[in-house]
Amino acid sequence: MSLILKPAPDFTVAALMPDGGFKDISLSDYKGKKYVLLFFYPLDFTFVCPTEIIAFSKAAADFDKLNVQILGCSVDSQYTHLAWVQTDRKEGGIGEIEYPLLADVRRELITAYGVGCDAGHAVRGTFLINKEGIVMHETINAPPIGRNVEEELRCVKALQFFEKNGEVCPANWHEGDGGIKPDPVKSQEFFKKSN
Repeated sequence: MSLILKPAPDFTVAALMPDGGFKDISLSDYKGKKYVLLFFYPLDFTFVCPTEIIAFSKAAADFDKLNVQILGCSVDSQYTHLAWVQTDRKEGGIGEIEYPLLADVRRELITAYGVGCDAGHAVRGTFLINKEGIVMHETINAPPIGRNVEEELRCVKALQFFEKNGEVCPANWHEGDGGIKPDPVKSQEFFKKSN
């Protein structure tokens, strides 16, 4: 069942922080302050997962400029996350990363967000949560299908464009493109230009 336009389920879980320490993190820590991009992945020390985690880490500064906190999450413990960070990327590790990895060892988050699978771990769920704590974008992929980090950035920019301008974003919208005024008459301005 989709969480779109619903309050994101709150949580408090242990996390591995970018500095290598452990800290309890709650979703409510960011409410009213930041957008949150919460993404779930199956397991540490697997195959597609490190490519996504590293890609999000490389893009962390771009998300930060948009006031977005990235949070990665799996059912592994914070200690397993630490071991994975301490493993060289050439040996299947992820090395240092720029955002927290949440430890959902009780599987409460994967249940609340509807991303658990029969194998006991998460599928690839991604949730963009606005500053009011409402889910504005979600995607769910099967484990073999990796995410596109650029698409997640595009969705953040589209949401912020809508919030700033009150215009909705058409198919294949990118930063710098115009939007559509959500009005039967005023929307015609866009459609006349696009044909």
